[in-house]
Amino acid sequence: MIQLLFTLIFTEMLLIMIFSFKTPLRKLAILGLDRVKQGRGPVMIKTVAGTIFVVMLSSFYSMMDIQNRTVESGVVNPTDQVLMGNHLLEASLMGFSLFLALMIDRLHHYIRELRLLRKSMEAVRKDRISEEGQNPEDIKALEKESARIKAKIEKLKAQNEIKVKKAKVEAIQ
Repeated sequence: MIQLLFTLIFTEMLLIMIFSFKTPLRKLAILGLDRVKQGRGPVMIKTVAGTIFVVMLSSFYSMMDIQNRTVESGVVNPTDQVLMGNHLLEASLMGFSLFLALMIDRLHHYIRELRLLRKSMEAVRKDRISEEGQNPEDIKALEKESARIKAKIEKLKAQNEIKVKKAKVEAIQ
């Protein structure tokens, strides 16, 4: 059981790492989760999560039972210590696995929401540009022309300052 939980946790951590960086695997993982969340997928996931939660509570109950047995007898039994450690490890791994599953769900939701917001912003931007009657190529051409004219103005200002300085020098002589 412990090996299975470690495998599950490392798989969930890998999926979170895939979601963290924009790679082709991220898009594939999002599409996979979209497919899992359709149809009977959510019911199955909730059932598995509920089962893991119940088994985790059972481990906690077993730990409390071992603790009460140790307190009543007053003697620490090595077998009980091993069982206590085993139950503690299982419960911790199950809780961490449930936490990572919740994190994956939220990351998936936020990434999808971000993608939808970007698409809607792009649509609004295109609508605004079309309402102004100018296409993006014209706007870029005007920006380039503006930059060229600003550079020319700066050059002319520098030439004007040089001429003014020459005129002052000639006036002094």
